[in-house]
Amino acid sequence: MSRVTRWWWVRHAPVVGVDGIIYGADDVACDVSDAASFRALAETLPGEAVWVTSHLTRAVKTAKAIAEAGLAFPEPVVERDLAEQSFGDWQGLSWDQMRELDQTSHDAFWQDPTRARPPGGESFADQIRRTARVIERMTTEHEGRDIVAVAHGGTVRAAVAHALGLAPEQGMAITVGTLSVSVLEHVKGGLLRGRGGAWRVVSINRRVG
Repeated sequence: MSRVTRWWWVRHAPVVGVDGIIYGADDVACDVSDAASFRALAETLPGEAVWVTSHLTRAVKTAKAIAEAGLAFPEPVVERDLAEQSFGDWQGLSWDQMRELDQTSHDAFWQDPTRARPPGGESFADQIRRTARVIERMTTEHEGRDIVAVAHGGTVRAAVAHALGLAPEQGMAITVGTLSVSVLEHVKGGLLRGRGGAWRVVSINRRVG
């Protein structure tokens, strides 16, 4: 008999004060003043679910705002491996500053921006791998349940890339807006794809309300 584990991926609220800046895994602030969007999320997402966020404030604060909009759910589990991609030494810089600081590393990065690592940071391919570890573990631990993950644009792209077996270049091409919902389902006992079940995409980058 097939059992479905359903992941509800929510990208955090819009960040503030970082226009033109590479913030990546920095702990920057977000704007949770869009009451209508949070009410819509509270009406859409399942409360009787396992809730998880990254450790970054913008994800934690977004989950709290959903609760305050009227959805009761358990205290979210905090998973550091669901954080946004780390840009290492380049975080807090503009793109122009990044180039001025280290032209050689800048040029090398843009030769292969999904697999190259910024100085002191990680590649998008690295992010896919660490996100996948969390997904596989939690899908096994909470088989047959809903899992709501409040995370980041890169994390959601990584989740979709993992589910569909996409190359990093293909995963990076996916658009994920703030406060959007993307739903992925893992079917155990369905058409096998080598990992004990099959993934299917229900929706990506859906704005509710």
